[in-house]
Amino acid sequence: MLVPLLLLWPMSAALTWLVAQNIAARPYDRDLAQLTRMIARQIVAVESGPSPGKVLRLPEPAAALLRSDDVDRVYFQVLGEQGQLLAGDRELPAPDTDPAAPPPPGEVQFRDEMIQNETVRVASLRPVPGPSESPRIGLVQVGETMEKRSRLTTEIIKGVLLPQYVILPVAVLLVWFALARGIAPLSQLQQRIQRRQSHDLSPIDQHDVPEEVAPLVGAINDLLTRLDQSMATQKHFLADAAHQLKTPLAGLRTQAELAQREIDSGTGDAQSIKRSLQQIARSSQRAAHMVNQLLAMARAEDRESARKAQEFNLVRLATDTVKDFVPRAMDKRIDLGYEGPEALSESVPRLRGQPILVREMIRNLVDNALQYTPEGGTVTVRVTPDPFGQVVVLQVEDNGPGIAESERELVFQPFYRALGTNVDGSGLGLAIVREIAEKHLATVSIDQARSAVSTSAGVPASPAMGPGTVFTVRFPVQAGGRSVPASADPDQR
Repeated sequence: MLVPLLLLWPMSAALTWLVAQNIAARPYDRDLAQLTRMIARQIVAVESGPSPGKVLRLPEPAAALLRSDDVDRVYFQVLGEQGQLLAGDRELPAPDTDPAAPPPPGEVQFRDEMIQNETVRVASLRPVPGPSESPRIGLVQVGETMEKRSRLTTEIIKGVLLPQYVILPVAVLLVWFALARGIAPLSQLQQRIQRRQSHDLSPIDQHDVPEEVAPLVGAINDLLTRLDQSMATQKHFLADAAHQLKTPLAGLRTQAELAQREIDSGTGDAQSIKRSLQQIARSSQRAAHMVNQLLAMARAEDRESARKAQEFNLVRLATDTVKDFVPRAMDKRIDLGYEGPEALSESVPRLRGQPILVREMIRNLVDNALQYTPEGGTVTVRVTPDPFGQVVVLQVEDNGPGIAESERELVFQPFYRALGTNVDGSGLGLAIVREIAEKHLATVSIDQARSAVSTSAGVPASPAMGPGTVFTVRFPVQAGGRSVPASADPDQR
């Protein structure tokens, strides 16, 4: 604030100088105009003496008035209609006027001239011609040096600027004092924040905070609260991940030590060692699956990668995923199929987002359905376009044991396992599904299968068959993508 204040002061001085000059010129111009009119009225024609004709002369009282100024020098001049000098001083130059548009008679005109290296203020008047003047007056000019004007201008500037020399330092001190007092609470707030430990995310006390920055502190407190919640969630997630990884790693170590003891003792047969190796393979596979799920969740939570969106064909991702899981479905004798338009169809708009994450989401839904569907069951993947063009719906339906309504929201939490299930899994699949769906502004819902799904031909229904589950993901077309024809895809089911 001090820098603009100091910069404004010389600008104020310059403006004051211009205003003072204008103020000082007005009364002197008015007096000069009255003097010019007086001379025009007082000039008289007298006989020239022995030579015939008349000449113009200024009466002695008027001439004494011109000589009465002891500060400035006054010039006067009377010219005839042809521009000839009739009376007065020759030093005054004639005004530069347009012959085609001369100034009106009786109006005083002002200008500045240089006479003997001095600036002279000149007033000129073209008198209204009388009925019987000889010789006739064409122009009357009165000039005055500008010493009195300069003195008055200086006095005005002194009267205005001298108080500013006193006021300006006082204003600087007041501004400094006011800002110092106003910023003091901010400095205290800064020190309080600097003294905080890195793990302290408690809200900042707002009692001593200035009113102007209270909204900022409130926003910071809101950010700290969200950071605290996020870090608590991450700590809980890491603790659960460490606990979940501990089981397969402990199994690996136990089976390895068992096999080593049997080999060292020489009592172990090939079958027992084979079983230990198979258990090691299953434990390592489980640990690898857990690590892959953790990496998938980290990719889903990555904010930077979310900005790298591109167009993708949901039908193509769904059909490719179904193809990838066909061998596994055949091993479990599960009928895995796809219902919906083909990848070449233009009825499904292309969406915009991250196709790698969307493929991971579909893989997790299909993997979850295959894990919980017993042998002889059916898993169906559907893509249904909205006839109104608002959403594109992805569904994965199975006829497994189903999910109780009270647990349908809990299953989206990391590492949560539905009660009464003995399926081997990481508990991260549906959490990843929810995270990826939210990144694409999509919604995920869980419902009971709308109709009983028939078993595959020739395979008896398992007692574990239940009401089934259908996962529905709705992608908004307007928010997450744009309606354009799907690109040609030679790979289709």
